[in-house]
Amino acid sequence: MTSRKPIAVATDDSPQSQAAVLWAARRAEKAGLPLVLLHVVDDRWVAEPYPWFGVLEEAGDQLLKTAAGRIRGATPVPVTTRLLTGSVGGSLAKYSRKASMLVIGSGSGHLGGTLADRALQVAASAKVPVAVVGTQDLAGRSGVVVGIDGSAESTQAVAYAAAEADREGDELTVVYAIRMPDPLTDAGLAPASLSDLISEEERVVLSEAVAGLEEDYPDLKVRRVLETELDPVDALVQAAGRARMLVVGSRGRGGFKRLMLGSTAHGVLKHLPCPTIITRIQSGKNLA
Repeated sequence: MTSRKPIAVATDDSPQSQAAVLWAARRAEKAGLPLVLLHVVDDRWVAEPYPWFGVLEEAGDQLLKTAAGRIRGATPVPVTTRLLTGSVGGSLAKYSRKASMLVIGSGSGHLGGTLADRALQVAASAKVPVAVVGTQDLAGRSGVVVGIDGSAESTQAVAYAAAEADREGDELTVVYAIRMPDPLTDAGLAPASLSDLISEEERVVLSEAVAGLEEDYPDLKVRRVLETELDPVDALVQAAGRARMLVVGSRGRGGFKRLMLGSTAHGVLKHLPCPTIITRIQSGKNLA
C-alpha cells in the first residue's frame, strides 16, 4: 500500500452517512490511515439574499464535531474535519485529490437526488476509488466480488479487488456476464454452435482477466463465474448478495466514452448489495 493519504467520507449525519462514516473509520484503522470527515454546504445558499448562510455553516461545523466525537469514542483512528462550500459533487470530487479513497453513504440526504445519479456524479469526477456504503448488516459476510468485461477499467478493478481480497484473506469471485444469442439460434439465423463459440471466446476473456493473480497472490483463492443468462447488473448483485465487498470499474467497453461511468456501475448502485467500490484507472497503486 503506497498511498498514505487519508480516507475521506462525506456525512450529513443521516443513518446512511453514519453507516458510511463507521465503515470508513474501520477501514482507515485497518489501513493505518487518518480519516477526514467532510460536509458540503450547497453553494445555492451563498448568494447575498440568503443571510442565513452563516447559520448553515455553523450547523455544518457542529455536525462534523458531533460525528468526529462519535468516531473518536469508537476507534483510535486520527480524525479531522473539513467543511466544504460549493456543489456537492464538484466539492467532493475536488477534495478527492487529497484522499486515497472517498466514501459516501447510500441515499445520504445531503447528496441530493437519487443515490445512483449523485453517487455516479461523484464517482465520475473523483480521482480515487469511491466507496458507496449502504445500511446492510455486514455481520458474517465474506468474499470480494468483481465484475469484468475485458476493458482496461475492469482490469484495474480486478487488480484492486485481488489486493483487497488477499489482504483480508477473502475469496475473490470474478464475474463475467454476457448473454448468449439464443433468440438468433432459435430463429435459425445463426448456427447452433455459435453460442458455444462465443462462450469459449468469453472464457478466454475471463482467463485473461485473472492472469497473473496466482503469481502475485499465491494464497488467494479465485473463483471464476461466466454468467450467460443474467445481465451484468443482475449477475453482480446476485453474486455479491452475501459478499463483504463488490468492486466495479468506472466504465466498461459497452459504454460511450462521453459517459463518465458505465451502465453496469449505475445499475449496481441502484440495487446496492453490499459496500461497493468504483475504481478509477490509476497510473500506480492507490489501494486504501
